[in-house]
Amino acid sequence: MKTILLTGFEPFLDYPVNPTMRIAEELDGAEIGDYKVTSRILPVDFNRAEARLMGLIREVDPAVTVSLGLAAGRYKMTPERVAINVQDGAPDNDGNHPVDRPINEDAPDAYFSTLPVRDMVNALTEAGLPAEVSNTAGTYLCNNVMFGGLHYAATERPGMRSGFIHIPASHELGIRHGRIPSWSHEDLARGVKLCLEVISR
Repeated sequence: MKTILLTGFEPFLDYPVNPTMRIAEELDGAEIGDYKVTSRILPVDFNRAEARLMGLIREVDPAVTVSLGLAAGRYKMTPERVAINVQDGAPDNDGNHPVDRPINEDAPDAYFSTLPVRDMVNALTEAGLPAEVSNTAGTYLCNNVMFGGLHYAATERPGMRSGFIHIPASHELGIRHGRIPSWSHEDLARGVKLCLEVISR
């Protein structure tokens, strides 16, 4: 059975709950088509997150790597089309605050996802879950991890597919935060699982 490495992130910034963490933990060990899901949680740290993902890829030897990230403020589930070679944004959980810094000076300016982003969006909308393809993963840790996974696949593991899915806040987080749109946890988890089913086909 082939493996899907699924990653979520720990809580960060003004978000004391990260629904990607709970979803990843719940899907750990799930069997979807010919794939088994192995889930891990990444730190919100510019200096450690990418290295942690590379280590997990070497440990788990996945056929597919799917990373989840919270896009607080978005109201649709958004598979990401492209990652860019830039670190920028608010301080991470360890206080790192890069500005206009390349992720990897020896890497290309950008990578396109190798996941079926359009098929995932079509499946989500057909299931009644709002979704669209996103053309920006930002410049924070989500983009950093997506770029890192795609660069590693391109240079070290050309057979591995890799990409990123941003999800909205959960109701739990929406209530705690007070100013962001949210989905039920059940719908978020259903949407992620549906995306994994599309990938497994």
